[in-house]
Amino acid sequence: MIRKFDNHEIRTVNVLDGFWLFATDENNVGENEKWQEKGFKGKSTFVPSCWNTDLGLLNYEGVCWYEKEFLFDGGTLKLEFGAVMTSARVYLDGEYLGEHYGGFTAFSFIKEDVSKGYHKVTVRVDNSFDSTSIPQSKVDWFHYGGITRSVTAEKLSGLTIMHNRFNYTLCGDTAKCDFDLELYNATNETIEDEVKIYLEGNEVISQMVKVGARTIAFIKTDCFTIKNVRLWSPKTPNLYFVKIVSSSDDLFDRVGFRTVEVKNKNIYLNGDEFVFTGVNRHEENTENGMAFPPSLMQRDIDIIKQMNCNSIRGSHYPNNPIFVDMLDEQGLAFWSEIPIWGCGFSAETLANPIVIERGLVMHKEMVKQYCNHPSILMWGMHNEILTDCNEGYEISKIYYEYLKSVNDGRLIVYASMRPLTDICYDFCDVVCFNLYNGWYYSEIESWDKFVTDLHEYLEKLGKSDKPIIASEFGAASIYGYHTFDDIRWTEEYQSRLLSYTIDLFLDKSSYSGTFVWQFANIRTYQPLNLNRVRGYNNKGVVDEYRRPKSAYFAVKDAYKKFN
Repeated sequence: MIRKFDNHEIRTVNVLDGFWLFATDENNVGENEKWQEKGFKGKSTFVPSCWNTDLGLLNYEGVCWYEKEFLFDGGTLKLEFGAVMTSARVYLDGEYLGEHYGGFTAFSFIKEDVSKGYHKVTVRVDNSFDSTSIPQSKVDWFHYGGITRSVTAEKLSGLTIMHNRFNYTLCGDTAKCDFDLELYNATNETIEDEVKIYLEGNEVISQMVKVGARTIAFIKTDCFTIKNVRLWSPKTPNLYFVKIVSSSDDLFDRVGFRTVEVKNKNIYLNGDEFVFTGVNRHEENTENGMAFPPSLMQRDIDIIKQMNCNSIRGSHYPNNPIFVDMLDEQGLAFWSEIPIWGCGFSAETLANPIVIERGLVMHKEMVKQYCNHPSILMWGMHNEILTDCNEGYEISKIYYEYLKSVNDGRLIVYASMRPLTDICYDFCDVVCFNLYNGWYYSEIESWDKFVTDLHEYLEKLGKSDKPIIASEFGAASIYGYHTFDDIRWTEEYQSRLLSYTIDLFLDKSSYSGTFVWQFANIRTYQPLNLNRVRGYNNKGVVDEYRRPKSAYFAVKDAYKKFN
């Protein structure tokens, strides 16, 4: 996996980013015609990218093919894809390796006894939708397709370290720790080898392990203690460098120590009350789609921090690990969720076993791949589904119980657009709502009544001990549209609504946080929805080119007194 820092010194990693052969397959004939074996005619395209940024392919949905030759030194090969939208079937020299569903998490395939020399990787990518898709076709972001994050070809030798999870419990400034390791024996014989783990350059584990030939083993290490722990928080983003080595392989990572908990209707980070002053951010822009470049990630972070934000919600999918590395380093809390989004999911769809299982796999992949990021304080289960019906209740229960079983100390949340009829509050640690009073319905001042109504509803349910976060609220404006009149779509109206609501939620109502919808305008796919002027969701406090609207400065001023 490509990170902000190198993952390996010993292991040979060939990054396959660059130019690939690319072709659309409008009639879905490629597999029957054996493009994976015979090849295909196409054009050159750059990976990572989204095909919808190519001329003529803006609205293309369906199947496309990618192909690239690469040089390999021979032995056991691991092909890893950072993300492919939305489903991928992968072939090596025409041989099927496997497939993956879900557009925002990494996946890999291992092929043993690969010869030395040039090899061809072929990928069939499909971003079309059906009744079991996650997300569904009705979604308020653009239907991008493509290989959107980096691809690597890695040589595995001997006892290889595939994955690690760092576990700890804090007592004062002392931490009791261990690691869960996923190991793979890349040889044809049983291996007994010593695994060493270093934290900040100091050896904390030296443990002998035994793994059978061509076998994956899951190992829990011995416990160790760290004293005088430096805690991670947005104000003090302390990190610890991890190095895990065997005689033939290594894996580097970073971890942090912190606690997050709920008590007395509040959220506490490291024992101190914490209020989220946040913004929702899509990992998307006009030129790159969802193949978002790291240089622009840093610019987004700079703009968001300057707005007096201490947190970001990754709407509505796991973000690039490089971006989350940046949040770890620079002290922004993060809410990470999977792309089960809203009104596209009917009750029938929510009850579909394929959908439930796909969502569960997405949760498992998200937790596994992002578990060591201290900036992630909340796992999000879903956004705006039917949480006032039995089907919504049952899927929430399944996901909540899984995430609680992970036992990593994070808060479990979801965003409800039915806060006054929601029946799923048993399955969250914090009540989070998405509402747009003053925009789609009613007037700005109607928020006051809602605040009272929500408190009364939670009291009736016996859930008034839970903290509350306003997870989405806002209004759209067109960049540069100003009037002396207080009317919708002007920058002035958007500014007034956001100033009013932030003050109401955080000051007068003592909520535990707000996440303004949204950071930047995003391209969306709603051709028949006139609320999406220019084909964009225009609720950004900056526009799609990151030019600030008046609302940016209004939010900056409103958040200043809460930091």
